Amino acid sequence: MEILNLGILAHVDAGKTSLTERLLFAAGVIDAVGSVDDGSTQTDSLALERQRGITIKSAVATFAIGDVQINLIDTPGHPDFIAEVERALSVLDGAVLVISAVEGVQAQTRILMRTLQRLRIPTLIFVNKLDRPGAQYDGVLRQIAARLTPAIVPMGEAAYLGTPEAAFKAIVQEDTLLDVLAEHDDDLLQRYVDGAPLGLHDVLARQTRQVIVHPVYFGSAITGAGTDALADGIRDLLPRAGTAAGPLDGTVFKVERGPSGEKIAYVRLFAGTASVRDRVRYGDTDGKITALETYGATYGGTLGTGQIGKLWGLPDIQIGDSITDPEHPASSRRIQARFAPPTLETVVTARRPSDKGNLQVALTQLAEQDPLINLRQDDLRQETYVSLYGEVQKEVIETTLATEYGIAVDFRETTTICVERLAGTGHAVEFNKKDANPFLATVGLRVEPAPVDAGVTFALEVELGSMPYAFVKAVEETVRETLHEGLHGWQIPDAHVVMTHSGYSARQSHAHAVFDKSMSSTAGDFRLLTPLVLMTAIQQAGTTVHEPMHHFRLEIPTDTTRAVLATLARLRAIPQVPALAAETSTLEGEIPAAAVYELEQQLPALTRGEGVLESAFDRYQPVTGQVPSRPRTDPRPAQPARIPTARAAPGLTHAPRLRRGRRR
Repeated sequence: MEILNLGILAHVDAGKTSLTERLLFAAGVIDAVGSVDDGSTQTDSLALERQRGITIKSAVATFAIGDVQINLIDTPGHPDFIAEVERALSVLDGAVLVISAVEGVQAQTRILMRTLQRLRIPTLIFVNKLDRPGAQYDGVLRQIAARLTPAIVPMGEAAYLGTPEAAFKAIVQEDTLLDVLAEHDDDLLQRYVDGAPLGLHDVLARQTRQVIVHPVYFGSAITGAGTDALADGIRDLLPRAGTAAGPLDGTVFKVERGPSGEKIAYVRLFAGTASVRDRVRYGDTDGKITALETYGATYGGTLGTGQIGKLWGLPDIQIGDSITDPEHPASSRRIQARFAPPTLETVVTARRPSDKGNLQVALTQLAEQDPLINLRQDDLRQETYVSLYGEVQKEVIETTLATEYGIAVDFRETTTICVERLAGTGHAVEFNKKDANPFLATVGLRVEPAPVDAGVTFALEVELGSMPYAFVKAVEETVRETLHEGLHGWQIPDAHVVMTHSGYSARQSHAHAVFDKSMSSTAGDFRLLTPLVLMTAIQQAGTTVHEPMHHFRLEIPTDTTRAVLATLARLRAIPQVPALAAETSTLEGEIPAAAVYELEQQLPALTRGEGVLESAFDRYQPVTGQVPSRPRTDPRPAQPARIPTARAAPGLTHAPRLRRGRRR
């Protein structure tokens, strides 16, 4: 049986989960259509999803349409969970984008459509809620053509809109179909001129699979209207999973914990096969598959090319890892999803002091399931910071901790995450057994600015064999850890660090051959000295704080443009020249991430509820005015006055050196 890995995407409350239930019901997988309102749906597995009626974590359901096995991944629609959406897209063969016939194209719909087009995912469009009062046919088609893509093909006609008897008749107008397809196919146009057979259905299938055109269906997931036609389109127009030969190659798109705390990895295979007891390569390690479940099959057996399955026995597995053969590493065939960094942060605390330790363990496990949720532990204040994409994630974390771990938590006010960038080059060195250096180590470091998104690179200007490799590794690891907090407490994500000096005290023993740590260097000496030297070099180089900026697009009534521009100016936004029209105007520009939430709150009042805001992270920009800082989470020094011994290059003023307790 051929396999099609299908995703369903939509803006909030467009009805994608209800559509999933209808497709499962039609295929005989479930006995009744679940309801989002009463929380009886099959694919929403998280308690908060059932309570709020939104999908947060991607769930997998399997059914058949004819001779095609569909692995259906019900993806989130809330903008706070766009990372979950993109992660699911990396394993899809095709998608259905759901739009409400009442609300029409929303801001999130545009984000999803752009993502689908960027990742080249063949997509059908399903306009849902045809039975709801206010449902539109022609109006929604015009919105799709104007706001998403003009390359659409209506696959039928709707009748009795806005009533329980609403219906969709799958009749395609050949003239309309020919006009759309011929625009992208000169051979088709030539056959039309020559009077030769056109084969429009085959051309439609080919252009759909090439992401050139997008068939549009109408219906109602609640009544079932139009869903049979959509199922036929899924079977006939979307591509099947490939059957590439070659070594094992798969990707992990979801990780969860089982009842016993074991990790379960959701995997899509792009090539090869995987079986129980196979050794596989993932991340930087190897592991043996102890259990396997293939969707559409049972435990045990083999996971084949194109299939989605769950693997057990890989304790260090993470989302995004590639699964390969240890002896024949394969280049990844998966689509590389690009995730914008979280730009918000909050402190989460346990209401009961006795839960503090359990909270850290629980948050670590949640971060394993979503690596885009970063944790930051403040050892000085005994606090844990968690990064976010939006306010709804607070509710998700709170509910998950309460229901799955029994931990009640509180959150502080959300703040914006900035970054620091090096302003210049800095160098510092501290020599072993000189100038009150309390550590048996010599470390010299030079820091240099690096291009944006280059990451942290570490290089040596000393001979690799000049001291034990373990000491060099200790320096490199500590450099990377220290750069998590710069002079103002923000991460320095891009830097080139060079080790310019090194030295150590060789292992020494007393006459009775007992190793004496006070006379011999250890990795601890280098881990303690490196932050002091590095921060002195960074202080000399200087840093600038950059805040996250979002690109925004506003559609507003033209008569509200002046009021909206005034609000944007107050929020430090930088709008471009407005595209004014008779009724609706468009504003685009940049706005600080810290101001996006306030704009969202004010927009309905400014635009009589008609304004539509679309925003997404774009870049970091130097902060103007007062420079924000973040409290440091470790006792390492941030200012030269607190750095005891490191020598800076000429021009850097030192305060009196401080001793760190150390045997002499």
